[in-house]
Amino acid sequence: MKAHRILPFLGTLLLSLLLLNGCGKTEESSKTPASEKAGKEAKAPKSGKPRIALIMKSLANEFFITMADGAKAHQKQNADQYDLEVNGIKDESDLQQQVALVNQMIATQVDAIVIAPADSKALVHVCAQAQKAGITVVNIDNKLDEATLKAEGVQIPFVGPDNRAGARAVGEALAKVLQPGDPVAIIEGITTAFNGQQRRLGFEDALKAAGLTIVSTQSGQWETEKANNVASAILSANPQLKALLCANDNMALGAVAAVKAAGRQDQVRVVGFDNIAALRDLVRSGAVLATADQHGDQLAVFGIEYALQILSGLATPQDKQTPVDLITKETVDAGAAVPKSGV
Repeated sequence: MKAHRILPFLGTLLLSLLLLNGCGKTEESSKTPASEKAGKEAKAPKSGKPRIALIMKSLANEFFITMADGAKAHQKQNADQYDLEVNGIKDESDLQQQVALVNQMIATQVDAIVIAPADSKALVHVCAQAQKAGITVVNIDNKLDEATLKAEGVQIPFVGPDNRAGARAVGEALAKVLQPGDPVAIIEGITTAFNGQQRRLGFEDALKAAGLTIVSTQSGQWETEKANNVASAILSANPQLKALLCANDNMALGAVAAVKAAGRQDQVRVVGFDNIAALRDLVRSGAVLATADQHGDQLAVFGIEYALQILSGLATPQDKQTPVDLITKETVDAGAAVPKSGV
């Protein structure tokens, strides 16, 4: 074959080989499953500051607004240490929305979730899913149900106060101004919430020890309006009632309004739990005898700090108790000394 014919032939052959090789690589790449690609992307190492999601209960509740403000202030002071995403639900019973928030945080691959669950059992599964996805989960405020956690095969640390002890202290303060046999009533929170259950038990501990008579126990669902309706009905049915023990301050506000509407301010005592700002003037005036301070402005901070310790390998996940203090007319302005960290 002559030279002028050989050169074009070799060029064509080389071009064909290059195209064939390129097509082979394209075909191999197209056979890589999309799920495998996604898996590789999902497992890419995280870099930079840890992202922590704070998921709370009702943002209509002053206690959780205070909690959120405390967390934001802490993050601002420690902006070089972590980033914070703050979420909450419309009301205490919006369980589906809280589950959706946790799923959203799983999808965005946060490093840690600090959660105040609206229900002690209903949030366990999704929190377990978060933990199994490699996310550090810290439970605050309302303890997740231990039996349900065990059934899911996970352990999630609880960082929070002894609600039963706090409620018992409030009940004991009330008992000092009453007489054995006096009729009293309890307005509890959501009955499936562990902290609500513990506060009811704490009230009962103090009342039974003092020989007081519990004539009614009803749920106010943690909300002012609902508690107001419950308190009004209890007052109407029990003309000799001496006290209403409310498992949070929102409900205590509703109870105070009901007592006032019934014209029984000098006959019926009211106590609460949380020490929210809206209740403090009522404590000062004596309209509310006592409440308990679990330091809402620091409660999320305690959980965030513990999550950071776990992420950095400085702590092994386990339950941690935080402060809770009795607040009365004598102590409402002094406040209680709070450590920088409750863990």
